[in-house]
Amino acid sequence: MSTVFIYAGQGSQKVGMGLDFYETYPEYREFIDSLQVGIDLKRLMHEGALEELSKTENTQACMAAFAAGVTKLFAMKGILPDEACGLSLGEYGALYAAGTFTAEEYVALTAFRGNAMMEAAKGCSCAMSAVLGTDAAMVEEAVNAYDGDAFITVANYNCPGQYVICGDDEAVEAVEADLKSKGVKRCVRLNVSGPFHTKYMQPAGEALRGYFETISFEEPKIPVLLNVTGDYYKEGDDLKELLVKQVQNSVRLEDQLRKLIEKGHDNFIEIGPGNTIAGFLKKTARAMKTKVNVVSIDTVEDFKKVTGE
Repeated sequence: MSTVFIYAGQGSQKVGMGLDFYETYPEYREFIDSLQVGIDLKRLMHEGALEELSKTENTQACMAAFAAGVTKLFAMKGILPDEACGLSLGEYGALYAAGTFTAEEYVALTAFRGNAMMEAAKGCSCAMSAVLGTDAAMVEEAVNAYDGDAFITVANYNCPGQYVICGDDEAVEAVEADLKSKGVKRCVRLNVSGPFHTKYMQPAGEALRGYFETISFEEPKIPVLLNVTGDYYKEGDDLKELLVKQVQNSVRLEDQLRKLIEKGHDNFIEIGPGNTIAGFLKKTARAMKTKVNVVSIDTVEDFKKVTGE
């Protein structure tokens, strides 16, 4: 039976994340203690406050530290992924699982990315809204029909029935009104700290390009799906350039999940915290008239259920 690791994105962080792993597994504790990325990872992860943990410049390294530590524990138990993918920040987790860079490089990369995205977001007056209960075509039609001077785009294709629009406040408000006039019942504003996966993240993309010049990427050792294409990484693709594009273009998670299901994978492990992607995966499978087995690793108890401890 094949196993796919799926890595959570920014937004699923919570105070106390990883604390039970830290107290239970010396290997996890030693890894977290060894990390030096310019912020107090342990305090932010274990004690909060949530407002501080949720700042982009803090969240990304904390999420990566948790994900890398849990992935290491799975490897110790002989549980390795056959394929991997992730949502936005989670794509870096998938690439780590594929051996593209080390755990330490992974956490350092995401710390840099978080700072670059925070800097790019300064001065932007934007909003993100999750459009629920309709299809991608209707959302794209409404975005393309907007004829104002402000900017708007579809930032995330999460799963059937959930798409995220992002742009200038007035454009998001106008498109929400248009969609509701056509029968869309819910548009939920998201509490985010920047216009992620839009053209406003171009400065972050350029910063990442410069950072990538200082490090080497190994060829992924297992198949990995990428956000910006919604497809598998192919040998010879410029992975660094794809990651530069990823931060400023739409995340095509639904396409990735569909490809995994079409390929016959039915055993998924979401490395969190949280279970957001598990929900997206189940909705995608349901739309494809099939079922998948997915577990989310949020706590030591979740981990032990998978490993049989």
